[in-house]
Amino acid sequence: MGESKISEIHLVKSKDEYSSDENVEINVQFSVDGDLRNAFNEANWTKAYNNNDVSFKMKYGVKLTSGGFRKKELGRTVDTYRKASIFWTRNPKLVNPMKDRRIWVQVAKNFEPFIRLSEEEVRQELFDFSEKFVFRASDLGKGKHKIGAEAFASWQKHDYIETGSVKNNSNEIEITIN
Repeated sequence: MGESKISEIHLVKSKDEYSSDENVEINVQFSVDGDLRNAFNEANWTKAYNNNDVSFKMKYGVKLTSGGFRKKELGRTVDTYRKASIFWTRNPKLVNPMKDRRIWVQVAKNFEPFIRLSEEEVRQELFDFSEKFVFRASDLGKGKHKIGAEAFASWQKHDYIETGSVKNNSNEIEITIN
């Protein structure tokens, strides 16, 4: 088997300069790519359902840091799960007219369920991440600050994939606090 990895992590800031009484908003975006994403397809989840392997849980986390040598954590660190439940249904609203498909996947993000109609949409719900960090500009102090992010994900063994974990760091962005 090949590798799974976390794609390049993008930090999206709402603006470049903040006053010290404002809140700083930074959005951290990344995806899990490679073997894990490719293995989570209709053929494999149908086989997994038939083998009674009906749930997939991935733990992931994101940490936003500031500073050079001694890094300081910013905002609240994200440490949570995404879960996929594989189920059988005859629900006419889910029927794809092109196929006689009965095995579906429901993805839970922050305990909110999503059912998508195509393989790629299911993969996007399960493996694409966008986490918003909000913190006070006064936590950093006046001046220019470099901000980076670290993301990780881990999962257990299933019929279609081995146990694994991945980790990646972002490039730093710079913000100014007046």
